Amino acid sequence: MANVSAARRREVIDALRRGTVPPSGLDLFAVGLERFESAVDKELAAAASGGAGFKGVRGEYGAGKTFFARWLGERAKHANFAVTEIQVSETETPLHKLETVYRRLTERLSTATLPPSALRELVDNWVYTLEEDVLDQGAVPTGADGPDEERLAAEVDRLLEQRLASVARANPGFSAALRGYHRARGEGEAAVAEALIAWLGGQPNVSAAAKRYAGIKSDLDHFGALAALQGLLILLRDCGHPGLLVVLDELETLQRARTDTREKALNALRQLLDEIAAGRFPGLYLVITGTPAFYDGQQGIQRLAPLAQRLATDFVADPRHDNLRAAQVRLTGFDLEKLHRLGIAVRDLYAEGAEAPARVRERVDDSYLLRLAEAVAGELGGRVGVAPRMFLRKLVDVIDRVNDIEDFDPRLHYQLTITATDLNDVERSAWTQRADTADEVELDL
Repeated sequence: MANVSAARRREVIDALRRGTVPPSGLDLFAVGLERFESAVDKELAAAASGGAGFKGVRGEYGAGKTFFARWLGERAKHANFAVTEIQVSETETPLHKLETVYRRLTERLSTATLPPSALRELVDNWVYTLEEDVLDQGAVPTGADGPDEERLAAEVDRLLEQRLASVARANPGFSAALRGYHRARGEGEAAVAEALIAWLGGQPNVSAAAKRYAGIKSDLDHFGALAALQGLLILLRDCGHPGLLVVLDELETLQRARTDTREKALNALRQLLDEIAAGRFPGLYLVITGTPAFYDGQQGIQRLAPLAQRLATDFVADPRHDNLRAAQVRLTGFDLEKLHRLGIAVRDLYAEGAEAPARVRERVDDSYLLRLAEAVAGELGGRVGVAPRMFLRKLVDVIDRVNDIEDFDPRLHYQLTITATDLNDVERSAWTQRADTADEVELDL
C-alpha cells in the first residue's frame, strides 16, 4: 500500500464512503480475483497480438460481476487497451440494434489517459500519427515555413484510404467521414468537423450539410455499425492501443424483454460471436455478464441453440477446478473469510493516509473487522454474497470516526444500523429476511 498515491487512495475511499464502485484502483482490494489474473492477461495479450477473444462471466446478483468487469477493464488499460462498458437495456440500449450498441460504445470509450468519451481525442491522435508517418516517409517537400500543407493533406488522405481499405469495402462512409473530418479541420470548418465526429460515434440526426461535405449518404445502420467497429479497432491500433475491451453488462435483463426483442437480441449476440471467431475484429476482447439463469434457463441463451452451443461450458463441483480459459467463468461471490480479507485490505489502505494510522489499526483491528462483517451479513439475512457494498460503506464510516475523533472506540460507541433507504434492490430483498444472530449467517461456500 505504500506506493499508492494520496489522490488514488482518496478516490477509492470516497467512492466506498458513497457506496459506489470506485472508477479506478480496484486492484487495491480485488479480494478473490487473483486466480483469474493469469488467464485474462493471456487472453488480453492474444487480442493485442492481432487475435480476438470472448468471455462470458456468470454469477448471482451480488456476486461481483460489475466489479469483475471493471477490474478487468483496469488490467486492460494497464496493457494500453481502450475500454468501454455498456449497460444493456431494452429501452435505452437494445442489444439487437447494433447501431445503438456502437453509439453507447463510443460514448463510454476511455483509455488509461483519456476519460469517456475519448473518441474525438483518439481521432485527432490518429490524424496526427498519419501526418507524422507521411513526414517520416519524406514524401512531402519541407521549406523554411514548414511542410507543403496541400501536399501533406493529400498524402494523409492517401494513407488514410490505405489504412482503412478493408473497412471502406464494407462501409465507405467511415473512411469518408474521417477524410471529411481531416479536411474540415484544415479548412477551419469547426461545426462540420464536430458533426462528422458525431457521425463516427454513431450519433443519429447528423446534419445533411455535414454529410454532403464528406460524401456520406446516411447514418450508421446495423451492419454499418459492425464495419465502424472494424474501423475503430484500426484507428486504436495506429494510435498505439493494441486492442479494445468491450463489456456488455447485465444481459440477464434480456429475460424480461418481449419475446421478439429477446430473440433478436440473442441472435445479434450470436452474430457478434461468429464475427469474432471469423477474425473480423482483430484486437477486440468482448465480455458479457449475466446470472446463471440467463446462461442456463429457457428465457436466456438456451432459447437459441447455436448461441448456447458457442457458450457451452462444463462446471465441476469445486470452483477451484474451473477451466478459466473456457467460454464462461463463474464468480462464486463472497464468504465470510473473503469479506474479512476485504475489510483488512480497505482498513490498511485507509490507514496509510490517515491522520491517526496507529489508532485506526488498533481500534479497527482484525477481530473487530470480523465482528462487523458478521453483523452486516446478519442484517442482510445471512447472505454474505450481497454484503460487500454495505460492509465497506459502514466500515469507512467507522474508520472516519476513529480517525477524526480521538476518544471514539467502535466497540463502545458504535452500533450498526441499516435502514431500507441505505439499500439497493438486492440488499433490500435480503434485509427483509435478516438473521437474528450471527450464528444464523449462512456462508456462501
